[in-house]
Amino acid sequence: MKIRKRITGTKECPRLSVFRSAKYIYAQLIDDKEGKTLAASSDIKETGTKKERAYKAGKKLAEKAIKHKIKEVVFDRGGFKYQGRVAELARGAREGGLKF
Repeated sequence: MKIRKRITGTKECPRLSVFRSAKYIYAQLIDDKEGKTLAASSDIKETGTKKERAYKAGKKLAEKAIKHKIKEVVFDRGGFKYQGRVAELARGAREGGLKF
């Protein structure tokens, strides 16, 4: 809640929200003013190690964002440390074309 109190997303610059479970990682682009999810991605159907799957999920989310003409996002790590799978998802999103 501490992080989300300071971070908000708009239609032009949505919030990239990350949720990491023990098995999978999920990411969403959220417009907080409208209360809508603009795009979402997860690593459920991907293959490889957990880090490789997180990277692919970030790339896939970036592709969806580019289709919606979104280039800039605000990164919301959701209280998770910026390391491991969360960092790999962010790297994939950056290499996919998103600017944080």
